[in-house]
Formats: sequence, structure tokens, C-alpha cells
Amino acid sequence: MSYTTLQLTQHGAVAHIALNRPDKANSLNEAMWQELQQAMEWCDAEPGVRAVVLSGNGKHFCAGIDLSMLMNMQKAIEEDCEARKRDKLRRIILGLQANVSSLELCRKPVIAAIHGACVGGALDIVLAADIRLAAENAVFSVREVDVGMVADVGTLQRLGRVVGEGNAREMALTARDVKAADAERMHLVNRVLPDAAAVLAAAMDMATAIAAKSPLAVQGTKEVLNYSRDHSVADGLSHVANWNAAMLMSEDIQLAVMAAVTGQPAVYRD
Repeated sequence: MSYTTLQLTQHGAVAHIALNRPDKANSLNEAMWQELQQAMEWCDAEPGVRAVVLSGNGKHFCAGIDLSMLMNMQKAIEEDCEARKRDKLRRIILGLQANVSSLELCRKPVIAAIHGACVGGALDIVLAADIRLAAENAVFSVREVDVGMVADVGTLQRLGRVVGEGNAREMALTARDVKAADAERMHLVNRVLPDAAAVLAAAMDMATAIAAKSPLAVQGTKEVLNYSRDHSVADGLSHVANWNAAMLMSEDIQLAVMAAVTGQPAVYRD
């Protein structure tokens, strides 16, 4: 596919999506929101893709929503009827939520490689990824209270599950900058690397390792982890029992057993 705000390349079974508005610090204009979802849906549907890396070109991962998009919002929702005006705004917000949730809904694991600024809408996006790696210069912030609004596309719903309620509330209510070392301490990121090149290399290595494993097992594991996060332990156990009752008897498990016996790596079908 052709994109105006992203670069999508495939390296073996790993898809690399790079936010590509470096002159604007990869700020999220309307096209980038939509293209991100399109790219994630392509990765989900493409059998040859088994893992995804998301990064940003230039000095920053992403500086958040493009202010011109916010300024144009009023014009986009113009209506004589106040109720219809509010309905238009609600649909815009729901659309942005869907753009972000596309990372979570993608069956393939998504690894975010973050450097420089990761603020506002950018934090919404990386919180929907499965794994986050950061460069030492990465800075994270929930900025919405500083512009007089409530974060509405995922951070307030996902952040507390990642860093704990106290840390999430502090970040959301103060809008303070969280540097990479603190982000690692909070478990907002899995690991901190020296710079942007190192973090991208680590993300690609991790994605390549994941892509070498059974795609049925990897995709099922992501599905069960997401379901279990949002349900009780009992519901999660029932769900995984149903999943494995349907999916366990695959050729992949036979290949894995043979690999263990022979000491040769298994090669799985897409």
C-alpha cells in the first residue's frame, strides 16, 4: 500500500512501520491517524507478517496530535443543531479510538521502538502495543490536561494497567515529563537502550525472534493475554481452554516436538 505519512517495509516476517513526518516531529495529522490503522490492518491480514515494529523517523517518535487538526475540529463539526454537532464530535473521537486500538486488535505482536518525545496521542498509541522499548532520550507525557481537555483515545484506560493506578494518576493529573529511566522503573517500557538506532535494532531483533515461533501459538497467546487482562481469572481460564480445544492439535505443535528431539529449529508455515 502507499502511505503519505508512514513508511512500511517488510524484513522477512517482520513489518516495520515508521511514522514519517520528521519535519513535524511526527505529529499526528488526520491522515496519519487513519493510515496507522490501515497499516495495522494490512499487517493483521498479511500471512507473511508475524510481528510488527513501530518507530518514528527523525528526532522524535511522535510529538502528539497535530495542533492544526485540533484547530480544524470546530469547522469539521459545524451544525445548526447542537445535538448533531455533538454527535459528529463523538464519531470523530470514536474514530481516533479505533485508529489506536488497531494495534491491540492486530493478531501479530506489536513492538514500539521509542526515542525522543512520546507525548499525548503518541502515548495512547504505544500503550496499545504489546511491548515498548525506549532510548535513553525518550520522554513520556500525558499532556491533555495542559491543553484543557481529558485524554480520550486510550491512555486513561490502559496506562493504569501498565504502570499502576498511582503512577497513572500522577502522570495524567500533572502532565509531567517521565524520562526513560523512570519509565523503565514504572514498567511503562521493558528496556532502555542507548539511542534511537539501538532501540530500533533491539526491537527488530525481538520481532525476528518472535516471528520464528509458531504463528498460531504467538497469535493465540496475544489473544488470550488481551482477553485475560479484561476478564476475571475464571473467565480467562475458560477462554484459554476453549482456545486450545480448538487450536492445540496443529501441525505447529508436531514441528515443535520434532525440533526439540532433533535439535534443529522448526520452520512453521505462515
